[in-house]
Amino acid sequence: MNRWAILGVLFVARMAMAFQFQSVAALSPLMLEVYGLTLVDIGLLIGLYLAPGIVVAIPGGVLAARIGDKRIVGWSLVLMLAGGALLAWAPGDWALGAGRVLAGIGGVVVNVVMTKMVVDWFAGREISTAMAVFVNSWPVGIALALATLPWVATLGGLGAAWGTVLAIVGIGLVLFALGYRAPAQAASGPTVLAVRAFPVAPLVFAGAIWALYNGALAMVFGFGPALLTERGLDGPSASGATSLFMFALCLTVPLGGIVADRLGRPGAVIAAGLAGFALLLPLTVLVPPGWAVAVLVAAGLLVGLPAGPAMGLPATFLAPEARAFAMGVFFTIYYVWMMAAPPLAGLLSDAIGSAGAAMGFGVVMCLAALACLAAFFARPRAG
Repeated sequence: MNRWAILGVLFVARMAMAFQFQSVAALSPLMLEVYGLTLVDIGLLIGLYLAPGIVVAIPGGVLAARIGDKRIVGWSLVLMLAGGALLAWAPGDWALGAGRVLAGIGGVVVNVVMTKMVVDWFAGREISTAMAVFVNSWPVGIALALATLPWVATLGGLGAAWGTVLAIVGIGLVLFALGYRAPAQAASGPTVLAVRAFPVAPLVFAGAIWALYNGALAMVFGFGPALLTERGLDGPSASGATSLFMFALCLTVPLGGIVADRLGRPGAVIAAGLAGFALLLPLTVLVPPGWAVAVLVAAGLLVGLPAGPAMGLPATFLAPEARAFAMGVFFTIYYVWMMAAPPLAGLLSDAIGSAGAAMGFGVVMCLAALACLAAFFARPRAG
C-alpha cells in the first residue's frame, strides 16, 4: 500500500473515535430528558472522554515505541469498544462516566500514536496536506454523529444509538488491523530522549495552539445543539444544523493544508482561520435563529483552514527518535485543556442561563491561541 492509502486507513479509524466522542453531545437533548442530566453533566461527560489523556498520553507514546505502534493502537480500539458497551448496557448511572473513561483511554492512545504514524509516513513530504486530511477525520466523525445519531435515537431509542456507535468503532478496528503497516524508516524499539536537547518551548506553544483551537471548536459542536434548541429548534434539527458547521469545516481542512504547503507559511493560514472564527462566533447568539445556521456554516469554512498546519507544527522541529514521547507531551497539553474547557463552558452557561456563554468562551480561546502562535514563531531558532 502507498502512503496515501495508509492515510485513508488511519482516517477511517480515527473517524470512529470522533464519532464515539461526539455521541454524548449529539444525543444531549435526549440524555437531558431520559437521564435527568444538566448541562454541567453533559459538559463533564464530554470532557471525561478526553480526561485520560492527562495521564495516558505520554505513557501511551512511550509504550508504543517499545511494543509497536500497530499493536497498541489495535488494543486501544478494543478498549473503545469495551467502554462503549459499558456505557450502553451496564446498569446504573455510574456506567455513563465509567464507560466514557474506559473508551477515552483507548481513544487517547489512538489519537497520539496515529498522529505519530502520519508523521512517520509524511515528515518532509506534504506534511501539512497529510495532516489536514488526517485531522479531517475528526470533524467528519463529529458531523456524521450529529447528523445520524439523533435520528437513530428517535426511531430506536438510546440503545439503538449506542449500538450504532459500537458498529462504527468495530469497522475502524477491522480496517486498521487488516490495512495498516509501518514505513521502513519509522523509529522502532526503545527510544532514548536527550532531555537537554528536547525542544520544550516550541512543543508547549504548539500543544497550546492545538488545545485552544480545539477547545474553541468544542464550544460549537458540544453546545451548539443546546444553544439552537433554546432558540427554538427541535433536538434533531438543532443537531443537524450544528452538523452543517462540521461539514463546512471538513471542506476547508484539506484546503488549509494545501495552501500552507504551497505558500510555506503555515502560521499565516492558522492566524487567518482563528481570527475569522473569533469574529463570527458571537453572531451565533446575536442574529436570528435562521441566520445563526448560516453564520455557523461560514464560521466552519474559516475555522477549517488552521487544522492541518496546526497539527503539523511538531513535525517541523521533532527528530524521529523523539516523536513518540513528544507527541505524548503535545497531546497531554491538549487533553488537559479539553477536559477542563467543556465543564467550564457548562458552568458559565448554567450561571448565565444560556448556552450562548460557551460561544463567548470560544472567542477567548481563539484569542489565546493567536497569542501562542505569535510566541511560537517569535522564539529563537536553533542554529
